[in-house]
Amino acid sequence: MDKPMVTGPTVPSYAGTVAPYALSREPSSDGALVLSVASDSPAYDIGLEPGMRVLSVNGQPLTDMIVWLWETEDVEAEIEVFDPRDGTVATAVIERFPGEEWGADFDGVVFDGMRTCVNACIFCFMNMLPKESRSTLTIRDDDYRLSFLQGNFVTLTNMSDHEVDDAIDKMLSPMNVSLHAINPDCRRKLIGRNAARGIEVLERFLDAGIEIHAQIVLCPGINDGEELLATLEYVEAHPGITSLAIVPLGFTKHQHRFTASYSDDVETSRAVVHMLEPFQERARATRGSTVFQLADEFYIDAELPVPPAETYDGFPQFYDGIGMLRSFLDEVEELRRSRPEDIARAGERLISADKRVLITCGEAAQSTFDEFCRLFTPAGLMSTHAIKNEYFGGNVNVTGLICACDLLGQLPRDLSNIEVLIPNVMFNYDGLTLDGQSRESVTEELIARGAIVRYATPAPNLMLDTLL
Repeated sequence: MDKPMVTGPTVPSYAGTVAPYALSREPSSDGALVLSVASDSPAYDIGLEPGMRVLSVNGQPLTDMIVWLWETEDVEAEIEVFDPRDGTVATAVIERFPGEEWGADFDGVVFDGMRTCVNACIFCFMNMLPKESRSTLTIRDDDYRLSFLQGNFVTLTNMSDHEVDDAIDKMLSPMNVSLHAINPDCRRKLIGRNAARGIEVLERFLDAGIEIHAQIVLCPGINDGEELLATLEYVEAHPGITSLAIVPLGFTKHQHRFTASYSDDVETSRAVVHMLEPFQERARATRGSTVFQLADEFYIDAELPVPPAETYDGFPQFYDGIGMLRSFLDEVEELRRSRPEDIARAGERLISADKRVLITCGEAAQSTFDEFCRLFTPAGLMSTHAIKNEYFGGNVNVTGLICACDLLGQLPRDLSNIEVLIPNVMFNYDGLTLDGQSRESVTEELIARGAIVRYATPAPNLMLDTLL
């Protein structure tokens, strides 16, 4: 198989004056850092060790995991390895049995520096953060490789022609693409002067057969109404876009452009819901799937019930807030049917220990979490405590953006005989909240107030397991 040459970051010819911002500001050292090597694996057999760097595979610079997966699809590959202990570079042939894992884990999935954003999106949440926010929170990634590897949404505006060709040659499908609007003037107003490039690349991907999951951040008075209608018609005419997520504008108090969104207007939210309904009906009739999906917040803001699970097409954009509430509610009902003994046992444990449970969550999810609490008797044995997001302000009200200062500031000072259940989505992989407090410090503070502290993924089965 002829395979394209893959190189490091290049300067796109279409946007030369802004292209440097598409490259990582802190590129890593050459190649991929080896974190661990499994015993008796092919990587172990050739002497690969943690701390070494794999510089190339079959002569191709190892810039990301796509190169690794592409070049190592067969049972043999030639790798170039740097050993930092003596500064030497050696070449080795690594071999495996068909289907066997190579046995090496790398540090991350992109190794030549993350592509950052060249746009000036008026709704960019990174530009609405408090000035004291950690620098890692303000990095605006827009890397097509992370779209394929991790599901990040990207605009495609910073891709060079070479990168587009490479993605098509490798058929990097599906891709998650931020669409926002189709009208050129509206797109430019929303994301800046590179807006046209995004559509150009998107249509090349669609023509090549790459599946697209698209997203719209809906901004009142900007890309809704007739602009939204035009974008929906575009998606309807392009079956390669297999799902479209529409999420409402979120804004913080740390900016001056926005003062309201759909959470402030029931009727406007309902108008969006009703605009999508004929598109959803036609898609189900012609494609066999709903395709056009609204974020859960729209149903909360419109004071309408969330749709049934079958309308979510298997939840392809679950982590974009599409169908999380429906999934939670259905799982509660499944618990009621399938685990009544466990529910009773958890309740009996609390009663015998003279404890009750306080479940913390964001304001948007409180009524949904209340359904979980209703599984337990007597009433009051378990309750929710919605945390108002004062740190970000604006209309931020989701559970995943709760900050430690708000959690600790709003929970009671006396938590004796209370088990506090905290959603672990508050913390990043380093165990830090968005306002920079550690999981350990939050735990210590709540224990000092008399609480028993428990952490759980906000899913009914896992919450019940934690309570047991």
